[in-house]
Amino acid sequence: MADLDRSIEFYRRFADMDVVHRRRDDNPDGGEVAWIADGTHPFVIVLIESPVSHTLGGWSHLGVACSSRADVDDRLDAARAAGFEVAGPTDHGPPVGYWGIVTDPDGHNLELSFGQEVGDAAAHAHD
Repeated sequence: MADLDRSIEFYRRFADMDVVHRRRDDNPDGGEVAWIADGTHPFVIVLIESPVSHTLGGWSHLGVACSSRADVDDRLDAARAAGFEVAGPTDHGPPVGYWGIVTDPDGHNLELSFGQEVGDAAAHAHD
């Protein structure tokens, strides 16, 4: 992440994620490290302040479920208004659902979606 605070604010605003741990590491670039999470699962995204060497672009992305189609629309509209690159919304029906992509400050893609069957698929993966 080129600017850790800007990335934290992006994921706080558009993915409901917040910092659960932050420190300055002894990494070669001397940048800060932040772990962000939505607080619903034992899962974090690790953000490291350093030059960006590659991005999750194209169809590679992080995905976040929204509470409704209107929630997807509102977040995409807010991202557009804030000057972020936005694609969508698009409705592909089940299992993909209603979704759009927002490009974060470093060029990574964040999918905002409603109606995907991710929760059901994960819950029944080992049935």
